[in-house]
Amino acid sequence: MEVPAVKHEKLTGEEKAGESSQVVRERVQTARERQQQRFAGTSLTCNAEMTARNIKKYCSLDLEEQNFLRQAAVQMNLSARAYHRILKVARTIADLAGEPNIKTSHLAEALQYRPPAEV
Repeated sequence: MEVPAVKHEKLTGEEKAGESSQVVRERVQTARERQQQRFAGTSLTCNAEMTARNIKKYCSLDLEEQNFLRQAAVQMNLSARAYHRILKVARTIADLAGEPNIKTSHLAEALQYRPPAEV
């Protein structure tokens, strides 16, 4: 069994406290409201429900982000389904951050949430 190393800050009690539940709750509520506005007039209620067509409409990327995701897709051998899932998660991360556009940092975070590939 492999056990990850414990950070020095955690051992010494110097680790910074995270966001309070109230702050997180407010960010989530704001992100949900943003999604409701985005999908007004459609049958969608949240980013997770987007189809490939919806993803193309609501998850457009600038050139830098396109190149980043293309490179990650090749290196990680992502299927179309995985590629679309990354975009949906990145859209949600951007919503939580209050960003109207998906940025490279949102894509990178979404990629980190992928489970490790089986060998």
